[in-house]
Amino acid sequence: VQLQASGGGSVQAGDSLRLSCAMSGRTFSGYALGWFRLAPGKEREFVATISRVGRVTFYANSVKGRFTVSRDNAKNTGYLQLNSLKPEDTAVYYCAAKYTVTGAAPTRDGEYNIWGQGTQVTVSS
Repeated sequence: VQLQASGGGSVQAGDSLRLSCAMSGRTFSGYALGWFRLAPGKEREFVATISRVGRVTFYANSVKGRFTVSRDNAKNTGYLQLNSLKPEDTAVYYCAAKYTVTGAAPTRDGEYNIWGQGTQVTVSS
Protein backbone atom coordinates (compact mmCIF):
# COMPACT_ATOMS: atom_id res chain seq x y z
CA VAL A 1 0.00 0.00 0.00
CA GLN A 2 1.24 3.50 -0.83
CA LEU A 3 0.17 7.04 -0.05
CA GLN A 4 1.11 9.82 -2.44
CA ALA A 5 0.76 13.39 -1.18
CA SER A 6 0.74 16.29 -3.61
CA GLY A 7 -0.43 19.85 -4.04
CA GLY A 8 2.10 21.79 -2.00
CA GLY A 9 3.72 24.97 -3.20
CA SER A 10 4.97 28.45 -2.41
CA VAL A 11 2.25 31.02 -1.80
CA GLN A 12 1.64 34.39 -0.17
CA ALA A 13 -0.04 34.87 3.17
CA GLY A 14 -3.80 34.73 2.76
CA ASP A 15 -3.65 32.41 -0.25
CA SER A 16 -5.08 28.91 -0.50
CA LEU A 17 -3.82 25.47 -1.45
CA ARG A 18 -5.42 22.07 -1.73
CA LEU A 19 -3.36 19.06 -0.79
CA SER A 20 -4.24 15.61 -2.07
CA CYS A 21 -3.37 12.20 -0.71
CA ALA A 22 -3.90 9.26 -3.04
CA MET A 23 -3.88 5.68 -1.78
CA SER A 24 -2.96 2.75 -3.97
CA GLY A 25 -2.93 -0.94 -3.22
CA ARG A 26 -5.76 -0.98 -0.70
CA THR A 27 -9.40 -0.01 -0.36
CA PHE A 28 -9.23 3.56 0.85
CA SER A 29 -12.59 3.43 2.62
CA GLY A 30 -11.14 1.06 5.21
CA TYR A 31 -8.71 3.67 6.51
CA ALA A 32 -8.90 6.75 8.67
CA LEU A 33 -6.79 9.53 7.17
CA GLY A 34 -4.68 11.97 9.12
CA TRP A 35 -2.68 15.02 8.14
CA PHE A 36 0.42 16.10 10.02
CA ARG A 37 3.10 18.70 9.41
CA LEU A 38 6.75 19.14 10.24
CA ALA A 39 8.31 22.58 10.37
CA PRO A 40 12.05 23.27 10.69
CA GLY A 41 13.17 23.06 14.28
CA LYS A 42 9.84 21.75 15.49
CA GLU A 43 8.30 18.39 16.22
CA ARG A 44 5.78 16.83 13.88
CA GLU A 45 2.33 18.06 14.79
CA PHE A 46 -1.22 16.96 14.16
CA VAL A 47 -3.22 19.05 11.67
CA ALA A 48 -6.47 17.24 10.86
CA THR A 49 -8.05 13.82 10.60
CA ILE A 50 -11.10 12.26 9.02
CA SER A 51 -12.75 8.92 9.71
CA ARG A 52 -12.94 6.25 7.05
CA VAL A 53 -16.33 7.29 5.69
CA GLY A 54 -15.92 10.96 6.51
CA ARG A 55 -18.43 11.35 9.31
CA VAL A 56 -15.92 12.40 11.94
CA THR A 57 -13.27 15.10 11.64
CA PHE A 58 -10.91 16.75 14.10
CA TYR A 59 -8.63 19.74 13.68
CA ALA A 60 -5.74 21.27 15.52
CA ASN A 61 -6.75 24.54 17.16
CA SER A 62 -4.17 26.37 15.08
CA VAL A 63 -5.92 25.48 11.81
CA LYS A 64 -9.55 25.24 12.88
CA GLY A 65 -11.74 27.44 10.70
CA ARG A 66 -9.04 27.74 8.01
CA PHE A 67 -8.35 24.17 6.95
CA THR A 68 -10.87 21.57 5.83
CA VAL A 69 -10.24 17.85 5.56
CA SER A 70 -12.31 15.73 3.20
CA ARG A 71 -12.17 12.52 1.20
CA ASP A 72 -13.55 10.87 -1.89
CA ASN A 73 -13.47 7.14 -1.33
CA ALA A 74 -14.53 6.46 -4.90
CA LYS A 75 -11.30 8.13 -6.02
CA ASN A 76 -9.17 6.62 -3.23
CA THR A 77 -8.11 10.16 -2.37
CA GLY A 78 -8.18 12.44 0.62
CA TYR A 79 -7.85 16.21 0.63
CA LEU A 80 -6.76 19.02 2.89
CA GLN A 81 -7.98 22.46 1.85
CA LEU A 82 -5.75 25.18 3.27
CA ASN A 83 -7.27 28.66 3.32
CA SER A 84 -6.07 31.94 4.78
CA LEU A 85 -2.55 30.60 4.94
CA LYS A 86 -0.09 32.16 7.36
CA PRO A 87 3.73 32.07 7.39
CA GLU A 88 3.55 29.82 10.46
CA ASP A 89 1.80 27.20 8.31
CA THR A 90 5.08 26.67 6.44
CA ALA A 91 6.01 23.01 6.81
CA VAL A 92 6.20 19.67 5.07
CA TYR A 93 2.71 18.20 5.17
CA TYR A 94 2.27 14.45 5.48
CA CYS A 95 -0.78 12.29 5.08
CA ALA A 96 -1.09 9.06 7.02
CA ALA A 97 -3.55 6.18 7.09
CA LYS A 98 -4.74 3.74 9.73
CA TYR A 99 -6.83 0.69 8.97
CA THR A 100 -9.96 0.67 11.11
CA VAL A 101 -13.36 -0.97 11.24
CA THR A 102 -14.78 1.80 13.41
CA GLY A 103 -15.55 5.48 12.90
CA ALA A 104 -12.35 6.49 14.67
CA ALA A 105 -10.33 9.47 13.54
CA PRO A 106 -7.03 9.29 15.45
CA THR A 107 -5.13 12.45 16.25
CA ARG A 108 -1.85 10.90 17.45
CA ASP A 109 0.80 10.17 14.84
CA GLY A 110 1.76 6.96 16.64
CA GLU A 111 -1.59 5.43 15.71
CA TYR A 112 -0.86 5.62 11.97
CA ASN A 113 1.25 3.00 10.26
CA ILE A 114 1.10 4.11 6.62
CA TRP A 115 2.71 7.41 5.66
CA GLY A 116 3.06 9.40 2.48
CA GLN A 117 6.26 11.12 1.43
CA GLY A 118 5.25 14.67 2.33
CA THR A 119 4.63 17.81 0.30
CA GLN A 120 6.19 21.19 1.04
CA VAL A 121 4.03 24.21 1.80
CA THR A 122 5.81 27.54 2.03
CA VAL A 123 3.92 30.69 2.97
CA SER A 124 5.63 34.06 2.68
CA SER A 125 4.44 37.27 4.27
